[in-house]
Amino acid sequence: MNSKRLQGLICFLQDDLAIPSTSIDLAVRHLPDTLNLVPMILWQYGLVTLQQLDQIFDWLETA
Repeated sequence: MNSKRLQGLICFLQDDLAIPSTSIDLAVRHLPDTLNLVPMILWQYGLVTLQQLDQIFDWLETA
């Protein structure tokens, strides 16, 4: 996994979507090698809304 891309995603989640770092840590621990599934874990646990999930996927697509 590209750690630079992971750091960018984490910054986006914290800065743009105001997702708490504890929530992000939970998702990253579940799937440390699969960056694209982190948003699904966040959504599965109710830590992001569908609108936020869409924004995250948009960010992943353009990053």
